[in-house]
Amino acid sequence: MKPLAIPVIGKYSSALTLMRIPFSVYLMPVYWFAMSVTDGYTLWRAAAVFFILHILVYPASNGYNSYHDRDEGSIGGLRRPPKVTQELFHLVLLFDVLALLLSFLLSPLFALMVALYLLVSKAYSDRDIRLKKYPVISTLVVTVFQGAFTFLMVQVGADLDLELIWQSLNILFALVSTLFLCGSYPLTQIYQHQEDSERGDKTLSLLLGIRGTFVFAGIALGLGAALLIGLYLALGQLLSILVFLLCTAPISYFFLNWVRKSWQNSKEVNFENTMRMNKISSLCISLAFFLILLLRSMYSG
Repeated sequence: MKPLAIPVIGKYSSALTLMRIPFSVYLMPVYWFAMSVTDGYTLWRAAAVFFILHILVYPASNGYNSYHDRDEGSIGGLRRPPKVTQELFHLVLLFDVLALLLSFLLSPLFALMVALYLLVSKAYSDRDIRLKKYPVISTLVVTVFQGAFTFLMVQVGADLDLELIWQSLNILFALVSTLFLCGSYPLTQIYQHQEDSERGDKTLSLLLGIRGTFVFAGIALGLGAALLIGLYLALGQLLSILVFLLCTAPISYFFLNWVRKSWQNSKEVNFENTMRMNKISSLCISLAFFLILLLRSMYSG
């Protein structure tokens, strides 16, 4: 191997770290939720959708965000992010192209939705557009596109019947995903107030303050859970309610305990607790919807 090849590989390895592929686990609940509420999908297409979103699309969005933010402090999934280089931008373009090509092989409509998602995620971070600095607009963009839009995009990619996708009941399920995102999104910003303020980004959490962020998150998550339980009740899916409540009990326990500690000591609002909240909520909600998906498959089979 030529001597110059080692530094180049190192730069791309460092850039790949900023793509934060493992961080995609925090967005898995929307995928499992979308798959759990209806039948008729194609298994191999569903697996392909999972790969495209979690290995290509989300990391590309993460990388583009890091490329423009150039954070020096902790960011989601990384305690000490490496320095941003031009190689990061190269990887973002590569992941974008691969995501679009593979998406088109599944369906032109799915590819169009993926393209729209990628464009909106770039508008969120881009220094010239920077939706991120507008608290209300950025919250609407993130919660709609990472929530309801992605929910529907998953179903389109998995080859579900379009008539089923656009039924009012399915749209209400999609709304639940947006409410869940609306609750969790400001919590991801709660420990970055100083850095966001210095950069000129007026995030929703910064606008609400620490206590306001916790209250807002609790209300949004509560509304999402109430709507979901109401939909399950309307469908007579009592077992789904039980599974959801049991699997998400650790989230409620940690969240309420974190709120109590944070109101007594502001130092509890830190990177570690934020990441812990993200991990618990994403894994527990993913588990709930995965189990509901299995139960649905067993009963329908």
